[in-house]
Amino acid sequence: MPAAAQPSDEVLQLIRTLVGFDTVSRNSNLGLIEWVRDRLQAQGAVCRLTYDATGGKANLFATLSPGRKPGLVLSGHTDVVPVDGQPWDTDPFDAQLRDGRLYGRGTADMKSFIAVALAHVPEFMAAEGDASFHLSLSYDEEIGCVGVRSLLRDLEANGIQPAGCIVGEPTSMRAIVAHKGKREYRCCVRGKEAHSARTPQGVNAIEFAALLIAHLRSLGARLAEEEARDAAFVVPHTTLNTGTIKGGIATNVVPRDCEFTFDFRYLPGTDPDWLFGQVERYARDMLLPQMRRIAEDADISFAIKADTPGLSIAPSHALVALAQALAQGRGMFGKVDYGTEAGLFSRAGIPTVVCGPGNIEQAHKPNEYIELAQIAQCEAFMRRLAQRRPQWLPG
Repeated sequence: MPAAAQPSDEVLQLIRTLVGFDTVSRNSNLGLIEWVRDRLQAQGAVCRLTYDATGGKANLFATLSPGRKPGLVLSGHTDVVPVDGQPWDTDPFDAQLRDGRLYGRGTADMKSFIAVALAHVPEFMAAEGDASFHLSLSYDEEIGCVGVRSLLRDLEANGIQPAGCIVGEPTSMRAIVAHKGKREYRCCVRGKEAHSARTPQGVNAIEFAALLIAHLRSLGARLAEEEARDAAFVVPHTTLNTGTIKGGIATNVVPRDCEFTFDFRYLPGTDPDWLFGQVERYARDMLLPQMRRIAEDADISFAIKADTPGLSIAPSHALVALAQALAQGRGMFGKVDYGTEAGLFSRAGIPTVVCGPGNIEQAHKPNEYIELAQIAQCEAFMRRLAQRRPQWLPG
Protein backbone atom coordinates (compact mmCIF):
# COMPACT_ATOMS: atom_id res chain seq x y z
CA MET A 1 0.00 0.00 0.00
CA PRO A 2 1.45 3.42 -0.97
CA ALA A 3 2.28 5.78 1.86
CA ALA A 4 -0.30 8.45 2.62
CA ALA A 5 0.41 11.89 1.20
CA GLN A 6 2.06 14.29 3.62
CA PRO A 7 1.45 18.02 4.07
CA SER A 8 4.06 20.57 3.10
CA ASP A 9 6.41 22.06 5.67
CA GLU A 10 5.00 25.50 4.85
CA VAL A 11 1.47 24.49 5.77
CA LEU A 12 2.58 22.76 8.97
CA GLN A 13 4.41 25.90 10.03
CA LEU A 14 1.40 28.06 9.20
CA ILE A 15 -0.84 25.83 11.31
CA ARG A 16 1.60 26.06 14.22
CA THR A 17 1.64 29.83 13.90
CA LEU A 18 -2.16 30.12 13.86
CA VAL A 19 -2.61 27.69 16.77
CA GLY A 20 -0.10 29.78 18.72
CA PHE A 21 -2.57 32.67 18.82
CA ASP A 22 -4.83 32.05 21.83
CA THR A 23 -8.11 33.01 20.15
CA VAL A 24 -10.52 31.44 22.63
CA SER A 25 -13.78 33.33 22.05
CA ARG A 26 -13.48 35.31 25.29
CA ASN A 27 -10.17 36.77 24.03
CA SER A 28 -9.29 39.20 21.27
CA ASN A 29 -8.43 37.74 17.86
CA LEU A 30 -6.67 40.88 16.63
CA GLY A 31 -3.18 39.37 16.87
CA LEU A 32 -4.10 36.65 14.40
CA ILE A 33 -6.17 38.91 12.15
CA GLU A 34 -3.49 41.57 11.87
CA TRP A 35 -0.79 38.96 11.22
CA VAL A 36 -2.87 37.49 8.37
CA ARG A 37 -3.73 40.96 7.05
CA ASP A 38 -0.08 41.97 6.91
CA ARG A 39 0.87 38.74 5.17
CA LEU A 40 -1.87 39.10 2.56
CA GLN A 41 -1.25 42.79 1.90
CA ALA A 42 2.43 42.02 1.30
CA GLN A 43 1.26 39.61 -1.40
CA GLY A 44 -0.94 42.25 -3.07
CA ALA A 45 -4.35 41.40 -1.61
CA VAL A 46 -6.86 44.04 -0.56
CA CYS A 47 -8.18 43.49 2.97
CA ARG A 48 -11.34 44.80 4.64
CA LEU A 49 -11.66 44.61 8.44
CA THR A 50 -14.94 44.89 10.35
CA TYR A 51 -14.70 45.28 14.13
CA ASP A 52 -16.93 44.43 17.05
CA ALA A 53 -18.32 47.18 19.28
CA THR A 54 -15.26 47.11 21.56
CA GLY A 55 -12.71 47.24 18.76
CA GLY A 56 -11.04 44.20 20.30
CA LYS A 57 -12.14 41.69 17.66
CA ALA A 58 -12.33 41.82 13.90
CA ASN A 59 -13.35 39.98 10.76
CA LEU A 60 -11.14 40.01 7.69
CA PHE A 61 -12.31 39.81 4.07
CA ALA A 62 -9.49 39.66 1.55
CA THR A 63 -9.74 40.02 -2.22
CA LEU A 64 -6.77 38.17 -3.61
CA SER A 65 -6.84 39.64 -7.15
CA PRO A 66 -8.02 43.25 -6.88
CA GLY A 67 -9.78 44.61 -9.93
CA ARG A 68 -11.57 41.41 -10.82
CA LYS A 69 -15.23 40.75 -10.13
CA PRO A 70 -16.19 38.98 -6.88
CA GLY A 71 -15.62 35.23 -7.04
CA LEU A 72 -15.29 32.29 -4.70
CA VAL A 73 -14.86 32.78 -0.93
CA LEU A 74 -12.84 30.41 1.25
CA SER A 75 -14.21 30.98 4.74
CA GLY A 76 -13.15 30.08 8.25
CA HIS A 77 -13.54 31.29 11.82
CA THR A 78 -10.57 32.30 13.93
CA ASP A 79 -11.95 31.64 17.42
CA VAL A 80 -11.65 28.37 19.29
CA VAL A 81 -13.41 26.88 22.31
CA PRO A 82 -11.83 27.05 25.78
CA VAL A 83 -9.43 24.46 27.16
CA ASP A 84 -10.26 25.15 30.82
CA GLY A 85 -10.40 21.96 32.89
CA GLN A 86 -9.54 19.69 29.97
CA PRO A 87 -6.76 17.11 30.56
CA TRP A 88 -4.37 18.00 27.73
CA ASP A 89 -1.12 16.05 27.38
CA THR A 90 0.60 19.02 25.71
CA ASP A 91 0.28 22.80 25.59
CA PRO A 92 -2.91 23.27 23.53
CA PHE A 93 -1.54 26.45 21.95
CA ASP A 94 1.75 24.87 20.88
CA ALA A 95 0.90 22.44 18.08
CA GLN A 96 2.77 19.16 18.41
CA LEU A 97 3.37 16.51 15.74
CA ARG A 98 3.07 12.90 16.88
CA ASP A 99 2.21 9.59 15.16
CA GLY A 100 0.83 11.12 11.98
CA ARG A 101 -1.29 13.68 13.80
CA LEU A 102 -0.94 17.35 14.64
CA TYR A 103 -2.26 18.13 18.14
CA GLY A 104 -3.43 21.52 19.36
CA ARG A 105 -6.53 23.62 19.97
CA GLY A 106 -7.97 24.57 16.59
CA THR A 107 -6.03 22.06 14.50
CA ALA A 108 -9.31 20.41 13.46
CA ASP A 109 -11.68 23.30 14.10
CA MET A 110 -10.54 25.05 11.96
CA LYS A 111 -7.13 26.64 11.68
CA SER A 112 -5.70 23.93 9.41
CA PHE A 113 -8.11 24.93 6.65
CA ILE A 114 -7.15 28.58 7.06
CA ALA A 115 -3.44 27.69 6.93
CA VAL A 116 -3.86 25.68 3.73
CA ALA A 117 -5.77 28.54 2.11
CA LEU A 118 -3.04 31.02 3.12
CA ALA A 119 -0.33 28.80 1.67
CA HIS A 120 -2.06 28.75 -1.72
CA VAL A 121 -2.71 32.48 -2.05
CA PRO A 122 -0.01 32.91 -4.75
CA GLU A 123 -1.67 30.20 -6.85
CA PHE A 124 -5.10 31.77 -6.43
CA MET A 125 -3.74 35.16 -7.43
CA ALA A 126 -2.08 33.69 -10.52
CA ALA A 127 -5.20 31.81 -11.63
CA GLU A 128 -6.67 32.90 -14.95
CA GLY A 129 -10.17 34.30 -15.35
CA ASP A 130 -12.02 37.52 -14.62
CA ALA A 131 -13.09 36.68 -11.05
CA SER A 132 -11.10 36.89 -7.84
CA PHE A 133 -10.75 34.43 -5.01
CA HIS A 134 -11.43 35.71 -1.50
CA LEU A 135 -10.47 34.71 2.02
CA SER A 136 -12.95 35.37 4.84
CA LEU A 137 -11.97 35.07 8.52
CA SER A 138 -14.47 35.75 11.30
CA TYR A 139 -14.58 36.11 15.07
CA ASP A 140 -16.90 34.50 17.66
CA GLU A 141 -18.32 31.71 15.52
CA GLU A 142 -18.21 29.38 18.52
CA ILE A 143 -20.62 31.54 20.54
CA GLY A 144 -23.35 31.96 17.95
CA CYS A 145 -21.77 32.88 14.59
CA VAL A 146 -21.54 36.45 15.84
CA GLY A 147 -18.81 38.08 13.80
CA VAL A 148 -19.65 36.92 10.30
CA ARG A 149 -22.95 38.81 10.43
CA SER A 150 -21.21 42.20 10.36
CA LEU A 151 -18.84 40.94 7.65
CA LEU A 152 -21.81 40.02 5.46
CA ARG A 153 -23.53 43.35 6.17
CA ASP A 154 -20.35 45.14 5.11
CA LEU A 155 -20.20 43.19 1.84
CA GLU A 156 -23.83 44.00 1.09
CA ALA A 157 -23.40 47.68 1.92
CA ASN A 158 -20.47 47.89 -0.48
CA GLY A 159 -22.08 45.95 -3.32
CA ILE A 160 -19.78 42.92 -3.03
CA GLN A 161 -21.67 39.77 -4.01
CA PRO A 162 -19.42 36.70 -4.21
CA ALA A 163 -20.34 33.93 -6.62
CA GLY A 164 -20.01 31.18 -4.03
CA CYS A 165 -18.45 30.14 -0.74
CA ILE A 166 -16.71 27.09 0.72
CA VAL A 167 -16.75 27.03 4.53
CA GLY A 168 -13.85 24.86 5.67
CA GLU A 169 -15.28 23.27 8.82
CA PRO A 170 -13.94 19.74 9.45
CA THR A 171 -15.90 17.34 7.21
CA SER A 172 -13.11 14.86 6.32
CA MET A 173 -13.03 16.65 2.94
CA ARG A 174 -16.60 15.62 2.13
CA ALA A 175 -18.99 18.15 0.59
CA ILE A 176 -21.78 19.02 3.03
CA VAL A 177 -24.98 20.29 1.42
CA ALA A 178 -27.16 20.78 4.51
CA HIS A 179 -26.96 21.33 8.23
CA LYS A 180 -29.50 22.03 10.93
CA GLY A 181 -30.42 25.49 12.11
CA LYS A 182 -30.22 26.55 15.74
CA ARG A 183 -32.37 28.84 17.87
CA GLU A 184 -31.36 29.45 21.48
CA TYR A 185 -33.62 31.17 24.02
CA ARG A 186 -33.48 32.45 27.57
CA CYS A 187 -36.69 32.09 29.59
CA CYS A 188 -37.29 34.14 32.75
CA VAL A 189 -40.10 33.07 35.07
CA ARG A 190 -41.25 35.62 37.65
CA GLY A 191 -43.42 34.31 40.50
CA LYS A 192 -44.09 35.54 44.03
CA GLU A 193 -42.03 34.95 47.16
CA ALA A 194 -43.54 33.47 50.31
CA HIS A 195 -42.43 31.54 53.38
CA SER A 196 -42.35 27.86 52.50
CA ALA A 197 -44.69 27.21 55.44
CA ARG A 198 -47.29 29.18 53.46
CA THR A 199 -46.54 27.82 50.02
CA PRO A 200 -50.06 28.40 48.60
CA GLN A 201 -49.59 32.17 49.09
CA GLY A 202 -46.62 32.19 46.73
CA VAL A 203 -46.00 31.41 43.07
CA ASN A 204 -43.09 29.01 42.79
CA ALA A 205 -41.06 30.16 39.78
CA ILE A 206 -38.97 26.99 39.74
CA GLU A 207 -42.02 24.75 39.64
CA PHE A 208 -43.60 26.68 36.78
CA ALA A 209 -40.26 26.68 34.94
CA ALA A 210 -40.19 22.90 35.45
CA LEU A 211 -43.65 22.57 33.88
CA LEU A 212 -42.46 24.54 30.88
CA ILE A 213 -39.30 22.43 30.62
CA ALA A 214 -41.44 19.29 30.75
CA HIS A 215 -43.48 20.73 27.89
CA LEU A 216 -40.28 21.25 25.90
CA ARG A 217 -39.36 17.64 26.48
CA SER A 218 -42.82 16.47 25.39
CA LEU A 219 -42.61 18.60 22.24
CA GLY A 220 -39.21 17.12 21.43
CA ALA A 221 -40.54 13.60 21.93
CA ARG A 222 -43.49 14.37 19.67
CA LEU A 223 -41.21 15.63 16.92
CA ALA A 224 -39.05 12.52 17.23
CA GLU A 225 -42.16 10.43 16.60
CA GLU A 226 -44.09 12.52 14.08
CA GLU A 227 -41.71 14.78 12.14
CA ALA A 228 -40.74 13.67 8.63
CA ARG A 229 -37.27 12.22 9.05
CA ASP A 230 -34.15 12.91 7.04
CA ALA A 231 -31.93 9.85 7.34
CA ALA A 232 -28.91 11.74 5.97
CA PHE A 233 -28.53 13.35 9.42
CA VAL A 234 -27.11 11.38 12.34
CA VAL A 235 -30.12 12.58 14.35
CA PRO A 236 -32.81 12.53 11.65
CA HIS A 237 -35.29 14.88 13.33
CA THR A 238 -35.48 18.23 15.11
CA THR A 239 -34.30 18.21 18.74
CA LEU A 240 -35.00 20.42 21.78
CA ASN A 241 -32.68 20.72 24.76
CA THR A 242 -32.74 22.56 28.08
CA GLY A 243 -29.16 23.57 28.79
CA THR A 244 -28.96 25.64 31.98
CA ILE A 245 -31.22 26.56 34.90
CA LYS A 246 -30.89 28.68 38.02
CA GLY A 247 -33.32 29.97 40.63
CA GLY A 248 -34.24 30.24 44.28
CA ILE A 249 -32.36 31.50 47.32
CA ALA A 250 -33.18 29.00 50.10
CA THR A 251 -35.22 25.85 50.69
CA ASN A 252 -37.58 27.66 53.07
CA VAL A 253 -38.44 30.41 50.57
CA VAL A 254 -40.91 29.99 47.72
CA PRO A 255 -38.69 31.19 44.84
CA ARG A 256 -39.73 34.31 42.99
CA ASP A 257 -37.35 33.91 40.03
CA CYS A 258 -36.11 31.14 37.81
CA GLU A 259 -34.17 31.41 34.56
CA PHE A 260 -33.29 28.67 32.09
CA THR A 261 -31.99 28.35 28.55
CA PHE A 262 -33.06 26.00 25.79
CA ASP A 263 -32.43 25.49 22.12
CA PHE A 264 -33.89 23.97 18.97
CA ARG A 265 -31.70 22.13 16.44
CA TYR A 266 -34.11 22.03 13.56
CA LEU A 267 -34.11 20.34 10.17
CA PRO A 268 -33.97 22.45 7.01
CA GLY A 269 -37.60 23.11 6.14
CA THR A 270 -38.80 23.12 9.75
CA ASP A 271 -40.05 26.53 10.87
CA PRO A 272 -38.38 27.62 14.14
CA ASP A 273 -41.07 30.27 14.63
CA TRP A 274 -43.66 27.50 14.70
CA LEU A 275 -41.61 25.61 17.26
CA PHE A 276 -41.29 28.64 19.49
CA GLY A 277 -44.99 29.34 19.07
CA GLN A 278 -45.75 25.94 20.61
CA VAL A 279 -43.70 26.85 23.67
CA GLU A 280 -44.95 30.42 24.02
CA ARG A 281 -48.59 29.39 23.64
CA TYR A 282 -48.29 26.81 26.42
CA ALA A 283 -46.75 29.42 28.71
CA ARG A 284 -49.38 32.03 27.89
CA ASP A 285 -52.50 29.86 27.85
CA MET A 286 -51.73 27.16 30.41
CA LEU A 287 -49.25 28.51 32.95
CA LEU A 288 -49.74 32.25 33.25
CA PRO A 289 -53.46 32.04 34.15
CA GLN A 290 -52.56 29.77 37.09
CA MET A 291 -49.75 32.07 38.20
CA ARG A 292 -51.80 35.27 37.96
CA ARG A 293 -54.63 33.94 40.06
CA ILE A 294 -52.22 34.43 42.96
CA ALA A 295 -49.93 37.22 41.72
CA GLU A 296 -51.15 39.63 39.04
CA ASP A 297 -47.62 40.66 38.11
CA ALA A 298 -46.36 37.10 37.60
CA ASP A 299 -44.78 36.67 34.19
CA ILE A 300 -42.95 34.39 31.75
CA SER A 301 -40.69 36.14 29.24
CA PHE A 302 -38.46 34.88 26.44
CA ALA A 303 -35.42 36.35 24.67
CA ILE A 304 -33.48 34.97 21.71
CA LYS A 305 -29.83 34.36 22.57
CA ALA A 306 -28.72 32.97 19.21
CA ASP A 307 -30.27 32.44 15.81
CA THR A 308 -28.20 30.54 13.25
CA PRO A 309 -30.06 29.48 10.12
CA GLY A 310 -29.66 26.05 8.62
CA LEU A 311 -28.02 25.29 5.29
CA SER A 312 -29.62 23.62 2.31
CA ILE A 313 -28.18 23.68 -1.18
CA ALA A 314 -29.36 21.44 -4.01
CA PRO A 315 -27.00 18.48 -4.49
CA SER A 316 -27.18 19.22 -8.22
CA HIS A 317 -25.80 22.75 -7.77
CA ALA A 318 -22.57 23.48 -9.65
CA LEU A 319 -20.78 24.40 -6.43
CA VAL A 320 -21.51 20.97 -4.94
CA ALA A 321 -20.23 19.28 -8.08
CA LEU A 322 -17.10 21.43 -7.89
CA ALA A 323 -16.38 20.51 -4.26
CA GLN A 324 -16.86 16.83 -5.02
CA ALA A 325 -14.59 17.02 -8.05
CA LEU A 326 -11.87 18.86 -6.13
CA ALA A 327 -12.03 16.27 -3.37
CA GLN A 328 -11.83 13.61 -6.10
CA GLY A 329 -15.00 11.86 -5.06
CA ARG A 330 -14.11 11.26 -1.42
CA GLY A 331 -17.53 9.97 -0.46
CA MET A 332 -20.95 11.25 -1.40
CA PHE A 333 -22.19 14.64 -0.28
CA GLY A 334 -23.58 14.66 3.24
CA LYS A 335 -25.59 16.49 5.88
CA VAL A 336 -24.54 17.31 9.45
CA ASP A 337 -26.32 18.06 12.72
CA TYR A 338 -24.04 20.86 13.89
CA GLY A 339 -24.35 24.44 12.68
CA THR A 340 -21.86 26.59 10.77
CA GLU A 341 -21.58 30.04 9.24
CA ALA A 342 -22.63 28.51 5.91
CA GLY A 343 -26.30 29.12 6.70
CA LEU A 344 -25.63 32.84 7.05
CA PHE A 345 -23.69 33.03 3.77
CA SER A 346 -26.56 31.17 2.11
CA ARG A 347 -29.16 33.51 3.62
CA ALA A 348 -27.15 36.41 2.18
CA GLY A 349 -27.69 34.94 -1.29
CA ILE A 350 -24.24 33.37 -1.63
CA PRO A 351 -24.34 29.67 -2.67
CA THR A 352 -22.38 27.77 -0.03
CA VAL A 353 -21.09 24.31 0.77
CA VAL A 354 -19.11 23.08 3.77
CA CYS A 355 -15.92 21.14 3.05
CA GLY A 356 -12.71 21.03 5.05
CA PRO A 357 -10.02 18.83 6.56
CA GLY A 358 -10.30 16.99 9.85
CA ASN A 359 -13.05 15.21 11.73
CA ILE A 360 -15.66 17.04 13.82
CA GLU A 361 -15.36 14.18 16.33
CA GLN A 362 -11.99 15.61 17.36
CA ALA A 363 -13.22 19.19 17.77
CA HIS A 364 -13.74 20.81 21.21
CA LYS A 365 -12.03 17.92 23.02
CA PRO A 366 -8.80 17.68 25.00
CA ASN A 367 -5.90 16.66 22.76
CA GLU A 368 -7.71 17.91 19.67
CA TYR A 369 -5.87 16.76 16.56
CA ILE A 370 -5.96 16.50 12.79
CA GLU A 371 -4.56 13.66 10.70
CA LEU A 372 -1.66 14.76 8.51
CA ALA A 373 -3.27 12.92 5.60
CA GLN A 374 -6.31 15.20 5.93
CA ILE A 375 -4.11 18.30 5.67
CA ALA A 376 -2.45 16.87 2.57
CA GLN A 377 -5.84 16.14 1.00
CA CYS A 378 -6.88 19.73 1.63
CA GLU A 379 -3.68 20.97 -0.02
CA ALA A 380 -4.46 18.88 -3.09
CA PHE A 381 -8.02 20.29 -3.05
CA MET A 382 -6.69 23.87 -3.06
CA ARG A 383 -4.18 23.19 -5.86
CA ARG A 384 -6.93 21.76 -8.04
CA LEU A 385 -9.18 24.72 -7.25
CA ALA A 386 -6.55 27.21 -8.42
CA GLN A 387 -5.99 25.16 -11.58
CA ARG A 388 -9.67 25.14 -12.48
CA ARG A 389 -9.32 28.80 -13.54
CA PRO A 390 -12.73 30.30 -14.47
CA GLN A 391 -14.43 26.90 -14.63
CA TRP A 392 -15.22 26.91 -10.91
CA LEU A 393 -17.76 29.74 -11.14
CA PRO A 394 -21.16 28.29 -10.17
CA GLY A 395 -23.87 28.95 -12.69
